[in-house]
Amino acid sequence: MDNSKICVVGLGGVGGYIGCMLAKHFSNVYFLARGKRLESIKNNGLKLYSNLHGELNVHPKLASDSADEIGIMDYIFICVKNFSLEEVCKQIKPMINENTVIIPLMNGVGVSEKVRKFINDGQVVDSLIYVVSGAEKDFSIHHASSYCKIHIGYGLENNDEVENVLIRIQKILQEAEIICKIEKDIEAAIWRKYILNCAYNVITAYYNATTAEIIKNDEAVKQTKILLKESCAVARKLKINISDDLEEEHFYHLMHNQAGESTSSLKRDIEAGRQNELEVFSGKLIELALKCQVEVPMSQFFYNELKKKS
Repeated sequence: MDNSKICVVGLGGVGGYIGCMLAKHFSNVYFLARGKRLESIKNNGLKLYSNLHGELNVHPKLASDSADEIGIMDYIFICVKNFSLEEVCKQIKPMINENTVIIPLMNGVGVSEKVRKFINDGQVVDSLIYVVSGAEKDFSIHHASSYCKIHIGYGLENNDEVENVLIRIQKILQEAEIICKIEKDIEAAIWRKYILNCAYNVITAYYNATTAEIIKNDEAVKQTKILLKESCAVARKLKINISDDLEEEHFYHLMHNQAGESTSSLKRDIEAGRQNELEVFSGKLIELALKCQVEVPMSQFFYNELKKKS
C-alpha cells in the first residue's frame, strides 16, 4: 500500500475492531475519539481481545478529538451510532476534501444518503459490516465472532473511477486481514443485513439474552421467525432484490452459525441505560411498512415494549 492517511471515527465495538486491525498493519492510521476513551487510547493504546486474532494492543499515529489536528484524510471509516451521525459529519468536515473517500460502517438503511447530505464533499461509499464485537468498560474491544466481513458498493453510479475507489478500499481492508466484498447490488446487500438486525437486535434486547439463550427459548425462536418474515415482506414490497428464501437462510444462520455467547448492540445499550438504535431497527421498519402498506404486528409489539425499556 501507499502511505494513505486513514482515520477511524468512533472507537466502540465496530470502530475499535477496525481501528485495531488497520493500525496493526499500517503506520498512517488516525483515531478520532473523545473523553475517557481518547484518554485511555493515548495512555494505554487500544486493546483487542479477538476469537480470531488473539490479543492486540495498537497505537495509532495520532488519537485526537480534533478534526483540525488530524487534518485531511484519504480514507475515513465512520463507525458511530445513527443518532450521532449528523453531529459527527459536521465534526469531521475539516478532514475532508474532494478526494477523501468516506466509508460509513453503520446499522440501518439509507445511511450513505444521509452522509452525502450532511457532508456534501468527498466520495461516500455504500457499505455494511458483519462483525460481533463490543467495547468493554475499560474501552478494550472484545471481538466475539470468528469473522469480520465488509461489503462495499456505490448505489448512485457505476464507472471506472468508482470501481477503482472500491478496489483500493478492498485492498486496504484485505491487507488488514478483513474480508471485503464489492457488491454489484449494494442496496440489496444492505437490506440483507438490515433484515437480520431487525430480528436479532430486537429479540436479544427484549429477552436481554445471548444467542444461546434465545435458542433455548421456544417462544423466542418462533418470534424470531416471524420478525424475519415481516422484515422480508417489507423489503419485497419495496422491490429490494432479496432471495425468496432469505427468512430461512437468516434463521438457519442464527440457530446454527451465530456464536452462542454473542448478543446485539441494542441489547447492550438498553441494558446499560444508554441511548440506543431502536428507531433504526424497529422504528424505521415500521415507518417503511406503513408507507408500503405491509402489516408488521410482531415488530410493532416489540417496538412498543422496548420503548418502555429505553
